[in-house]
Amino acid sequence: MLDESLLDAPEALARADHRGLLRGAAEAGARVRTAARHADEAGIGALSPEGRPRAVLIAGPGTAATCVADLVTALAGTSAPVTHLHPTGVAPAAGALRWALPGWAGSLDLLLIATTDGAEPGLALLAQQAYRRGVTVVAVAPHRAPLTEAVNGSHGLLVPLATAPHETYEEIQPAGPGALWALFTPLLALLDRVGLLTAPADTLEKVADRLDRAAERCGPAIATYSNPAKTLAAELADTLPLIWTEGETAAPVGRRFAAVMAELAGRPALAAQLPEALPAHGGLLAGDLAAGADPEDFFRDRVEDPQALHARVVLLRDRPADAGGLTAAPAARELALGHDTAVSELEPEPGSELEALAELLAVTDFAAGYLTLASSPLNPDSTR
Repeated sequence: MLDESLLDAPEALARADHRGLLRGAAEAGARVRTAARHADEAGIGALSPEGRPRAVLIAGPGTAATCVADLVTALAGTSAPVTHLHPTGVAPAAGALRWALPGWAGSLDLLLIATTDGAEPGLALLAQQAYRRGVTVVAVAPHRAPLTEAVNGSHGLLVPLATAPHETYEEIQPAGPGALWALFTPLLALLDRVGLLTAPADTLEKVADRLDRAAERCGPAIATYSNPAKTLAAELADTLPLIWTEGETAAPVGRRFAAVMAELAGRPALAAQLPEALPAHGGLLAGDLAAGADPEDFFRDRVEDPQALHARVVLLRDRPADAGGLTAAPAARELALGHDTAVSELEPEPGSELEALAELLAVTDFAAGYLTLASSPLNPDSTR
């Protein structure tokens, strides 16, 4: 059960937020500015690349690195192939993970390493392997972490991980928004420099401004009725979210939202892109998860019987509805409502591709934070 009273109790939310989820979302704009400054100080702005890389390889542990790889693929995948190097190992512990370059990787390729830890031996070995193959290495990691020596030894470039003024590296929540923007921002600056996407300094500043505006709308002090993130969290309580995305940049946001809800809030969710989401999830809406699946539910004893889990569609679009172009949104609404399944909709204000992406990430990160903090007593962050 979601404690909706906690959503409108800012002081109680702050006490429950031991992992700094809401603070990390609120400080995302400042994190982008700090990370952009670190990238410039590390020398990214002074690079003079000789053409684009043939391919981009991305490695790193955890949800944040996976999301970074997903976002880079969406933004730069049309300019060069992007490959996410998944780790292998007997356990998810840092010391047990190993990464390997594909057989074709060589001197024309770029390896990006993204980690909030920097103590993973497998990433150090990967940097050494890249050096032997002639692959260019750029890493974002904590300053003076063990990975630093390996990157320097491979003649690579290391950008120190950006932290908040009150935060140590150990306090960064790997699945939180702070980690995401600390890792993602320097790579945006780098990929702009090598010509794979457009993200100059003024664009990154606009991204930070958009994150600040989203934090003003979604922060703990804003009441649920006028707060899109709190509203979404309340709507998703006791449901199975079916996150249907439309647009290239909305897709990785939807997948991150599902992953973060599972990792932080312990809540299952499914993400799929429109229009393929309709046949992929249509069977779920026709089954027991549909809100109208049990006609006797109206007469059920709400105290004695547990509430049945029903699906709720989250329609996540990367452009305003009036932007024009082909859209499967009407068909999605028709399918959901035809099975008595409620629909939540989220779309950004007008702006650039990166600004829209930032707004969607901000609202969904806030929503995941509220779901985590206001969940049942089984959740360690709950104050109940």
